[in-house]
Amino acid sequence: MTLLEIVVLAVVQGVTEFLPISSSAHLILVPLLTDWDDQGLAFDIAAHVGSLIAVLLYFRIEIQRMAWQWLESIRRRDFSDRDARLAWAVVWATIPVGLAGLALKGVVESALRTPEIGALIMAGSMIAFALALSWADRRHRGARDEYSLTWKDVLIIGFAQVLALIPGTSRSGITITAGLWVGLSREGASRFSFLLSIPVIVMAGGLMGLDAFQQPDPVNWSATFLGIVFSAITAYLCIHYFLAFIQRIGMQPFVIYRIVLGLILLYIFLPPVLA
Repeated sequence: MTLLEIVVLAVVQGVTEFLPISSSAHLILVPLLTDWDDQGLAFDIAAHVGSLIAVLLYFRIEIQRMAWQWLESIRRRDFSDRDARLAWAVVWATIPVGLAGLALKGVVESALRTPEIGALIMAGSMIAFALALSWADRRHRGARDEYSLTWKDVLIIGFAQVLALIPGTSRSGITITAGLWVGLSREGASRFSFLLSIPVIVMAGGLMGLDAFQQPDPVNWSATFLGIVFSAITAYLCIHYFLAFIQRIGMQPFVIYRIVLGLILLYIFLPPVLA
């Protein structure tokens, strides 16, 4: 990989991991729309590790409180503390996608073996879930924060996250949509989505790591390290500015972006499939 490829792919991962526009779709699309070779599993893992570092650093104070109170809730069997309840919400909302990811991993991979078919699946998902995000933001958005989640809310968001296994859906996009749907504010839905990304990125990185160990290709450690650094810096800035401006800009710019990108993908990849 050239330095330009490393920087572009790492920045794409860092920016799109936490925006509701699908990071996996962009990482797959970049080599499809350029003459670059596929970046490989090792670099994908590095880019995800960078995103994980960013979210852990940004929410380090909240995570420390949640971890401590979660352990205390187990020891005391008292679940009244709000940080403990939020930690349990993250745990329970992660279980559906964890089980579904293990069960459907082969199905998702087989759907992407043909680049054109994979691109069309992404295009449909980009457009369909853009409309869902727009509807939730306009019709259902409330003023509650992530600490006000009920167990019903957590289950809805958790099962909605399973839809992120469909390429192009966007994990952050579908969880923010579900959060808005149950009445969270834009910031509350976004913050809970970012916290949910921690166990999901760990699980996804673990699965990719197992696949990477089975491949004979050598790892480019310089590219891996640079991928982590650029992805972490970009993701941290993305989280900060997204939360700072989301109440002002709303979700519609992301809705428009998803629809436009989906239409472009249809324009590029639909004719070869129909031919």
